[in-house]
Amino acid sequence: MARRVLLIEDEPNIIEAISFILSRDGFTVHTHQDGATAMAKVRAQRPDMIVLDVMLPGRSGYDILRDLRADAATADLPVLMLTARGQAKDRALAADLGADAFMTKPFSNAAICAEVRRLLAVRHDGAAATATVASGTGAVAAAPAIPPCNAGVVRDA
Repeated sequence: MARRVLLIEDEPNIIEAISFILSRDGFTVHTHQDGATAMAKVRAQRPDMIVLDVMLPGRSGYDILRDLRADAATADLPVLMLTARGQAKDRALAADLGADAFMTKPFSNAAICAEVRRLLAVRHDGAAATATVASGTGAVAAAPAIPPCNAGVVRDA
């Protein structure tokens, strides 16, 4: 079964790009565009990981991350934060709230695929997560291969 990624992002071009990149790499991608209803979507979809934008309508990604970490059902869910603002204070806040990784837009196709694979491999293997947030370098660790499978993109109705 394909690994499920929930992409919570409001920018249509970013949604299209990430959905295409990850689905081509074998993931099933569900998308959601509203911060106010994001937690309900997480509970309904039960994804294997979340790619979460910082600036969303209705509610910030930081607030959503805080709720994810406070809920026992989602506390261990890998979260990759995305933002157009890559300042050190943004990275520090994401790290303090429990983000597993942080990427600044624009990003390369290879970087986002590698980071999603790494976060899912860490979760799957039961190893302790090593956040790339604190480094501030944008460096991405190599991840073990996840076998390709049939996957697709599922958008909000």
